[in-house]
Amino acid sequence: MAPKYHPTPLSGGLRSALNKELGKARAMTTILAAQAADARAKGEALIRTADRLSCESWNERMWADGEPIDPSPTIDQALNGGYPWIEIECSRCKTKRDVDLAALRRPSTTFIHDLASRLRCSKCAKANRRPSATLLQLAQRPRSAAD
Repeated sequence: MAPKYHPTPLSGGLRSALNKELGKARAMTTILAAQAADARAKGEALIRTADRLSCESWNERMWADGEPIDPSPTIDQALNGGYPWIEIECSRCKTKRDVDLAALRRPSTTFIHDLASRLRCSKCAKANRRPSATLLQLAQRPRSAAD
């Protein structure tokens, strides 16, 4: 949108009226910018809450059903919701491990349930076996930090 052009009036009374209106318009831009920032902050807080609730819902469904549930939150949603860790268990040796979602080299739009076939047990990898991992739940902190 092109900026407005205000031709300067020739008479003094009209010139002062134009300056007054321009001053009001400048003051209004400050007010509208502050309202936009407040609305943006509220929107981001609502999105963060929605992402957190999505992660909690997925954890509950995982606990109840015990298998990777589709649909699941994305990596980005889990990180935004405050769940940056995922607990996995090796399907062969039953070793539990925490994986940092932020450190994964996957697009942030990857769904959590898609990680089940991509995550491998590092302990079994040393024995030349590569079983896939079983997803347990999303976590706010690693288990080792909770102990």
